[in-house]
Amino acid sequence: VPLWMALAAALPRDWPVIKTYFAITIILSIIGWTGLARVVRGKLLTLREEDFTMAAKITGASDGRIIVRHLLPSFLSYIIVSLTLSIPYMILGETTLSFLGLGIQPPAVSWGTLLQDAQNVRAVAHHPWLLIPCIFVITTVLAFNFLGDGLRDAADPYK
Repeated sequence: VPLWMALAAALPRDWPVIKTYFAITIILSIIGWTGLARVVRGKLLTLREEDFTMAAKITGASDGRIIVRHLLPSFLSYIIVSLTLSIPYMILGETTLSFLGLGIQPPAVSWGTLLQDAQNVRAVAHHPWLLIPCIFVITTVLAFNFLGDGLRDAADPYK
């Protein structure tokens, strides 16, 4: 989170909203891809030593065929889940940065800018509808999590 904030704070304030939004998306993407790459590399190194991979190599299968026919189906479900979970990660990251005032600035509309008004307990007590963006953020994040779980179950070759 501190790296997000530092990179987002470096964005010029005079940029248009769409340029700021894409810059935040790029910042979150640059930070977020490393975990997936590390796990995929580790999984590939583990699967490379499995019996089915060795058997395919002995029968003369090319490296590309081994990757496509044997390795990719073995960890495709993990990649699908990771990618569908990265969408809520981006949503929550953008919402957090906008809420803290480092992302999209008012009068542009973002869930984070809408939630800035809900910081004050007195304002929420008098205007409880200020928390409606929280409901949408939670619903969206849960929907993508359930979608990822469903896709993982559908793509699992060992089911």
